[in-house]
Amino acid sequence: MGETMVSAVVWLVSGLVFIYDVITLPFYSLVQWPWRQVRRAKRIRVVRHAIVQHGDKPCFGVREVLAEEDEKQPNGKIFKKYDLGEYRWVSYTDFGDRAAWFGRGLRELGLSPGDRVVVFAETRAEWLVSALAAFLHNITVVTLYTTLSEDAVVHGITETEVTHVITSHQLMKKMRPVLERCRNVNTVVYMEDQLEKTDTGSFRDDLRIVSFADVLQMGEHSTVAASPPTSQDVAILMYTSGSTGVPKGVLITHGNMVCTMVSFATGTEIQAEDIYLGYLPLAHVLELMGEMCCIMFGVPIGYSSPLTMMDTSSKVKRGCRGDCSVLKPTMVAAVPMVLDRVVQGIESKLQAAGPLAKALFNWMVEYRNTWRRRGFDTPIMHGLFFSKIAALLGGRVRAMASGGAPLSPHTHDLVRSCMGATIQQGYGLTETNASATLMDGDDVSVGSVGPPLLGCYIRLVDWEEGSYRTTDQPRPRGEIVIGGENVARGYYKLPEKTAESFFEEYDIRWFRTGDIGEMCANGNLRIVDRKKDLVKLQSGEYISLGRVETVLKTSPLVDNLFVYAESSRNNVVAVVLPNLTPLRQLARTSVGPALAEADLDDLCANEELEGHVQRVLAEHGRAGRLDKFEIPFRVGLTSITWSPDNNLVTAAFKLKRKELADFYREDLRRLYK
Repeated sequence: MGETMVSAVVWLVSGLVFIYDVITLPFYSLVQWPWRQVRRAKRIRVVRHAIVQHGDKPCFGVREVLAEEDEKQPNGKIFKKYDLGEYRWVSYTDFGDRAAWFGRGLRELGLSPGDRVVVFAETRAEWLVSALAAFLHNITVVTLYTTLSEDAVVHGITETEVTHVITSHQLMKKMRPVLERCRNVNTVVYMEDQLEKTDTGSFRDDLRIVSFADVLQMGEHSTVAASPPTSQDVAILMYTSGSTGVPKGVLITHGNMVCTMVSFATGTEIQAEDIYLGYLPLAHVLELMGEMCCIMFGVPIGYSSPLTMMDTSSKVKRGCRGDCSVLKPTMVAAVPMVLDRVVQGIESKLQAAGPLAKALFNWMVEYRNTWRRRGFDTPIMHGLFFSKIAALLGGRVRAMASGGAPLSPHTHDLVRSCMGATIQQGYGLTETNASATLMDGDDVSVGSVGPPLLGCYIRLVDWEEGSYRTTDQPRPRGEIVIGGENVARGYYKLPEKTAESFFEEYDIRWFRTGDIGEMCANGNLRIVDRKKDLVKLQSGEYISLGRVETVLKTSPLVDNLFVYAESSRNNVVAVVLPNLTPLRQLARTSVGPALAEADLDDLCANEELEGHVQRVLAEHGRAGRLDKFEIPFRVGLTSITWSPDNNLVTAAFKLKRKELADFYREDLRRLYK
């Protein structure tokens, strides 16, 4: 179908909808009241008060796994799949009892107030019970990502000098070699599996191994008194992702946590029927504080994992429903990487559907965004065209929070339109306990991270090297410095780094973020750069590698991507880990059908295909408003998956630039020839 015909169809649809808008505008104005902003006062309660307040209300739910069965795939392969049941819920009262019992059980196992315990487990209800139990006895929780390499886990356990580790059935195998190297550990508590019995053999003879259920039973019969912490006691020793070097342990106090919970309370609207989907790593400060706030507000948490989240997830048996279809959550936290994958999936299907379907879809997205910016919803269009996309997450999601990295405007707008949900982008770091700024729920803009949260202070400081100054016009710019009671005590065993990044002024504790911000006229903060991501080209232009990656990662062709620049050059290059299906489609149309049938290694080795990928990404970059000098002039393809195991990304899947540059040194030289 020609471009003229596609444009004519879209123009005709636009005209018909315009007539509909004129007729129905008075009705929607009366029903939706777009000019009226409703603010609900929220009462702040600490966790133990929340347990008493919410009593028999569901606190958290875990999906029942009925069986694991072999399932034959269309290609003849056999995969293990779960036969899943319903969610089993635990009340606030029972949650409080379990936390109290487990805390006393930890004391019976030899831990004392002021000690530390490692929690090394995937996101699950027992993780949160373990943390709250430790808090009740002033025991510091050391968090480690489950995706960390063996060496990184050993480093975390050794550096913190812990004697007790809490892990899970799924990670016991990974713990065997770790514990051989960590002789200071004398006790391991494991969270049981619903189906399999945990193998506790082949461990050191001097190691005490206890199940989670046994610790609960110990605590239930114990008379050890709780030892409540003060606001200055350390609640969590949380390691940063280590994107710029060795991960640093951040000392987060109980006072920091309360400050963040109060801050989030003022920036989040809670409704009586809300349900939260818990699936991000609890070792990440965003998920941990999100779930702590849910407990405070009385919002039930339904636990999930990427393996069972949706009907099409890899471990869901054919005919079973995924977690979202059963739970039907209303609130979800997400990181940009997850939302970018959603956008890539949508755009890949549109590409296959043809130009007319793509043009109509883009028009509908823009139509929804236009009316949303005016303060209106579009329920009929959502029901007719977007409800199937929203059903992927259960169909009831009304609020999403995004943090951990910049969210591209394109992704923000597209996901918001398809899900029919508010997406509040926030900004915070491990060192500020996840809180600094958060978009208002009624803010329909994109590109900013909102105004400062209650109790948080934002300063911009001149950075002369990058030509960012608070006197810049039309808006002040500079390095972001965050202050308030949310700012952590410092880095564990790193006094020099602590003195370099943290300071006290005006009786306020401050943290130098290394991020470059711009203050908008409406009080919102925009993240425009990161000091360590900024490279000055030979021509004198400054390029933000992170910004270029944020834009280009939304292309359906890209699974992941690393942008590289040298100060002695006038251009940038990129190494792309491609998505196989779109890459084969491009190979078929641009090189030939023979190459399209090749495996990923052969596709990535084809220099002609590299040129076509570069042209597609250049077009995508221009659509994302990248300048000419920001668009990679050459692109290399790689078939090697980047993971924490090969040390090319962090446990939070942030790029390790130095390691990537070393790993692809020869490829980068070739691209710059």
